[in-house]
Amino acid sequence: MSLVQLKNELKQISNKEHAKILARFFKTGPGEYGDGDVFIGIKVPPLRAIAKKFLSLGFEDIQTLLNSEIHEERLAALMILTLRFPKANETEKQEIVNIYLKNTKRINNWDLVDLSADRILGAYLFDKDKTILEQLAKSENLWERRLAVMSTFHFIKNNRFSYALKIYRLVINDEHDLIHKAVGWMLREIGKRDLETEEKFLRKHYKKMPRTMLRYAIERFDEEKRLAYLKGNV
Repeated sequence: MSLVQLKNELKQISNKEHAKILARFFKTGPGEYGDGDVFIGIKVPPLRAIAKKFLSLGFEDIQTLLNSEIHEERLAALMILTLRFPKANETEKQEIVNIYLKNTKRINNWDLVDLSADRILGAYLFDKDKTILEQLAKSENLWERRLAVMSTFHFIKNNRFSYALKIYRLVINDEHDLIHKAVGWMLREIGKRDLETEEKFLRKHYKKMPRTMLRYAIERFDEEKRLAYLKGNV
């Protein structure tokens, strides 16, 4: 299966009307976070079905997809890498991580980050040195910061919270709501597994957290507790 075949299959199921909806949803207007991104209108399930047919695509072709101006082509590349990673040997896993880190600025919308960060970078770093995440968390690039946050989801799924919380402390004063939402979501995920750990972090930081971050983090709390946090009475 070739790169040309993959692109042709994507083109065949593209939809102009859906592309318009996606362009608005992912904020592609001037000055918005997805400024200039190009959609051809493909929903995730059929896109994933096509990606599964091209798992043997070479890294050079995957790089070509990641270089594409078309959002769905970049998403297809990340789906292929994500699907290949769990079954790869250590050498190939390193190659996948290398191409991933090389292209962090091409992983440039929240769906691209959220689909791949924990499944590739988080999974790879789980039992390795993780300082690359601290570097990404301090980046001026929005998507690299979100990538750092979302990579920690793999740690959370495996009940390892301390390093995740370290990353959240680095971005707790971030100005972008996409970071606020990501951190709040991850804190909520910690709370599903260990409420005491989430609340210990919240009690220390909730008064200085952006409101959106806090709201996401306490979404599952009962109303009385949520109101106490929102009013600063914890």
